Amino acid sequence: NEGNEYFKERDYKRAVVAYSEGLKKKCEDPELNAVLHTNRGAAQFHLGNYRSALNDAVQAKKLKPTHLKAIIRGALCHMELKNFSEAIAWCEEGLRIDSKEKKLVETRAKADKLKVNIKAVEHLPVPVTCFVSRSTLGSLVVECSERNIKLLLEPSDEEEEISDGLAEISLDGFHCDNATGAKVHLDADGNLNWPVLFLYPEHKQTDFIAAFHENSRFIDHLMVMFAELPPWDLERKYLPSSLELYFEDEERAEMYELNPGHTLLQVLQHKRYFVKAGTPTVLALVKHSPFSEKYFCGKKVHRL
Repeated sequence: NEGNEYFKERDYKRAVVAYSEGLKKKCEDPELNAVLHTNRGAAQFHLGNYRSALNDAVQAKKLKPTHLKAIIRGALCHMELKNFSEAIAWCEEGLRIDSKEKKLVETRAKADKLKVNIKAVEHLPVPVTCFVSRSTLGSLVVECSERNIKLLLEPSDEEEEISDGLAEISLDGFHCDNATGAKVHLDADGNLNWPVLFLYPEHKQTDFIAAFHENSRFIDHLMVMFAELPPWDLERKYLPSSLELYFEDEERAEMYELNPGHTLLQVLQHKRYFVKAGTPTVLALVKHSPFSEKYFCGKKVHRL
């Protein structure tokens, strides 16, 4: 009930914490637990934590396979993560329960269309690119410059092939799922909100936050993302207090540890941080773990 009140007030972070507290009670009613997972997933979804929201939808569906709200949420998460084949599968599963469910019908059709478009892009004889209007790109470059944020933008050499209203930014190896699903934007208060990718190399997993406010701290996001341990963390060691965050300076082949108490803006202003393809990326590893020690073996690491 507390979670529902926070949700109504759009205080999604507190809603996540409240639903998590409910799940910790380990109630023996699977239907109630399914609702808690579904509601927490909805709150995570509104925060842009689509991977965490999907994990909740999966857990809810395990507890109650016919829980339509969980299935709808799972399908929407896959859409945001650009997993269109998985989104279609979830929609079809839900439509077998209710063939007239409007949201599933609409999502199924949209996923079909986008899946075809992605396949068409994959078969283009040129690198995948994203397009941003010159006016939008110009204003964002100015905002970043004023904040001392360094962008890696690679304009095309073939300017004559680009229409007058478009500027081309090479994704340079980034998979289009991450770079084109969300874009940095200015909110009504003049603050930048960034799509941020978290990488967990030990488990080959990722989290994608669609709108990370520049004045939000990393630790605050970690507290929400890991309010409950993810299903792939079988050793139950991915606790916010146990994690170290890093970014890689590719030019020098060096690693820099980040302070989780710092805001995104503070990290982006680091003298060796370069935002690539419009998507800041950080790596998360467990402190003093065997994998972490092996991962950093032979690498130059600048620690806090």
